[in-house]
Amino acid sequence: MKIEGFDYRRVPVAPGVSLNAAVAGSGSPVVLLHGFPQTHLMWRHVAADLAADHTVIVPDLRGYGASDKPAEDGPDTYSKRTMAADVVALARALGHERFALAGHDRGALVAVRAGLDHPEVITHLASLDVLPTLDMWDVMRGTTAAVGFHLFLMAQPPGLPERMISAGADAFFGHFLDLWTGDPAAIPEDVRAEYLRACREAVPSIVADYRASAGIDVEHDRADREAGNRLRMPVTVLQQDWGAALGYDAEALWRAWAPDLRHQTVSWGHFMAEEAPADVAGALRDLLAR
Repeated sequence: MKIEGFDYRRVPVAPGVSLNAAVAGSGSPVVLLHGFPQTHLMWRHVAADLAADHTVIVPDLRGYGASDKPAEDGPDTYSKRTMAADVVALARALGHERFALAGHDRGALVAVRAGLDHPEVITHLASLDVLPTLDMWDVMRGTTAAVGFHLFLMAQPPGLPERMISAGADAFFGHFLDLWTGDPAAIPEDVRAEYLRACREAVPSIVADYRASAGIDVEHDRADREAGNRLRMPVTVLQQDWGAALGYDAEALWRAWAPDLRHQTVSWGHFMAEEAPADVAGALRDLLAR
């Protein structure tokens, strides 16, 4: 499936790795990064809206969708640092040295790493419904951590998680599509089927992405925190009120990373770009005006 009105390109971003990317519009560039268990299609409504006055680039992340899925040959293969470098290389290959970046879920973790590693490149940054990696692991404790069981499963060494998930891939990925959706109609059956197909074909790389977040990504975040590195650009965060359930102040956690922050607690489901696309597009336009 494709986003209507967008041109599709396959762009080399690293040795042996090309990303599938949808591109449309003109004006200042905005890159949109998808989350789990989805592909670039999750941005279909927001991307079409923003393309009216921006150049919009919507890739499948490394390891997802129609992008390349290199074998995990070390902790760096799917580190957010590596995936962020992919995104910077993608934009540069399309002619953009600086750009705004928005990410949902896993894509937001990549976006944050891009903002920390490439502050001269990222002009504005938006995160949809996730915490920075280091903070996420800090707040996941006790019985409330059961909501994130998949984080712990996919953090295990190679072998077992891949076999377990592959044995019932549609049930596993479908569980999150069903559980995290506030409005089931926001993800039509054909789109849901496409998400499941794409995830079914990418189990090893998806697990590797999550495994990196329990290892090397934490190391990178901790090094930045100890060095006092923060996001220098304007940042917008849209987030469900998970803090009330898990016992933390999400805005305070984000402000430690982003001094120029606008944090909005929302009542939409996790897949907010599909459930409330006009609101999300409006928030991104407000960010870009800062």
